[in-house]
Amino acid sequence: MSEDDEATDDAGASLDVRERLGGDFVTRLASSLAMGAVAALFTFTGMAAFAVLVVAVTMVLSWEWGRLVHGREADLVIAVHMGAVGVAGVLAAVGFVGLGLLALPIGAILATLLSLGRNSLFSALGVFYAGLPAVALIWLRSDATLGLLAVIFIIIVVIASDTAGFLSGRLLGGPKLWPRVSPNKTWAGFIGALVASSIVGALFWLAVPGASVVRLAAAGAMLSIVAQAGDFAESAIKRRFGAKDSSTLIPGHGGVMDRVDGLVAAATAVGLASFVINVHSPAHALLLGS
Repeated sequence: MSEDDEATDDAGASLDVRERLGGDFVTRLASSLAMGAVAALFTFTGMAAFAVLVVAVTMVLSWEWGRLVHGREADLVIAVHMGAVGVAGVLAAVGFVGLGLLALPIGAILATLLSLGRNSLFSALGVFYAGLPAVALIWLRSDATLGLLAVIFIIIVVIASDTAGFLSGRLLGGPKLWPRVSPNKTWAGFIGALVASSIVGALFWLAVPGASVVRLAAAGAMLSIVAQAGDFAESAIKRRFGAKDSSTLIPGHGGVMDRVDGLVAAATAVGLASFVINVHSPAHALLLGS
């Protein structure tokens, strides 16, 4: 084979990879890096900054959910939704996690009543969808000993799951996982996400003295499954309301809900599990199991 032929083959392979990744890959990558930098800044700055970030993100989630479910003519319902989630997050941030959780059903009831039978169930569900992960993440971060590590663990595992799932699915292709709900998701993507999250979880053993590498790997795998289930749930909701994206706020990704759907599910699951395992030290429950 001549050098020209080899160059042609290499160019063809590179073009094929770019086509598989999609024309929006560079935009998606740039947006992801920018969001990652902002999230890292607020997460490492301290508890107060992290709480501000979480409340701000979940307020946008509430706005997107309200627009998705009710369109542009439900400002009062959306305001109640955002208000309940904001109050819940602020209460959790100042140490009143129980009161923060109490604010959510109150907000859900008000949103249901104000929607007047128009997708009332989804109005109520949206309050919990945005509010529970907000309270869970702030509660975890407030753990004095392992809070920061626990939040980093969840975020990194979900990022690994999303990234590996995207790359595996785009580059390897193959049979679809659940095409009726999410036509682009493949079994290759699911397995790639699971493997990557397990590896990241296992490597986190280096940062947590006394932790079990097997347990952290298993926790990573479980969070990947939960995160991917959250992705499917969000896809099903968008399909229910005939929307491709939750909004157009993030170039290459759609809306905030499109970007953090896996994190929403994972944070909620960790919060609920930690409440059962060790209510006094939720981060300890996640990383050490007791």
